[in-house]
Amino acid sequence: MPVFGKEENGITRLARELGRIGTIRLAFEEARAANPHATLVLNDFDMSTAYDCLLEGVLESGIAIDALGLQSHMHQGYWGEEKTLAILERFSRYGIPIHFTESTLLSGQLMPPGIQDLNDHHVPDWPSTPDGEARQADELARHYRTLLSHPSVDVVTYWGLTDAGAWLGAPSGLVRADGTPKPAYEALRALVKGEWWLAPTLMLTDGDGGLDVRGWFGRYEVVAGGRRASFEVTRGVGEVGVTL
Repeated sequence: MPVFGKEENGITRLARELGRIGTIRLAFEEARAANPHATLVLNDFDMSTAYDCLLEGVLESGIAIDALGLQSHMHQGYWGEEKTLAILERFSRYGIPIHFTESTLLSGQLMPPGIQDLNDHHVPDWPSTPDGEARQADELARHYRTLLSHPSVDVVTYWGLTDAGAWLGAPSGLVRADGTPKPAYEALRALVKGEWWLAPTLMLTDGDGGLDVRGWFGRYEVVAGGRRASFEVTRGVGEVGVTL
């Protein structure tokens, strides 16, 4: 919205009757009434200034947005760090947590760059290739490092575990259609469960019995001298102290 000419459906009719802001207000109000504790996300694939205009209109009208969703189906090639960071900076100015709701990177031939609507590209057999899988693994690690480096990003969702049934039939999964893992699967696992995961670690306190630990948002457990305590690191809390 405001331009939506793909097909005639209920959303098209609603948008014509209520306008783009009115349609979004109705959706958010109904969702909020159904579950007051839900995280409600305004989400789009269009990273042009049209999305900025829509978002600004929604915020000016007083609609409460819990998170801002950005999609990155990179069927025509990896955005790269510079473009990704520029988009994050653009949308972080609204002060709303960012969710990268749909990320895909291909492990096969890329779509031609001139295609405007990805749905217009049809390939009957779109295989994953060894060179493409190596490229996908490298780009996926770079993409996740870039996203997690930015303080506005709260959530990252990869769109599709397997090539079987993938959107547009593209080789975009982290595992092949037969279920075997691609290098991208191993690369992401190495980041999340290896480099970024604070595994059980033995540490020594200083002379005053204190210990400083730096980690990701989440819940931690401390065991010392047979006693246990837990603490949680969350957004907006710079330091958390725990005493045993």
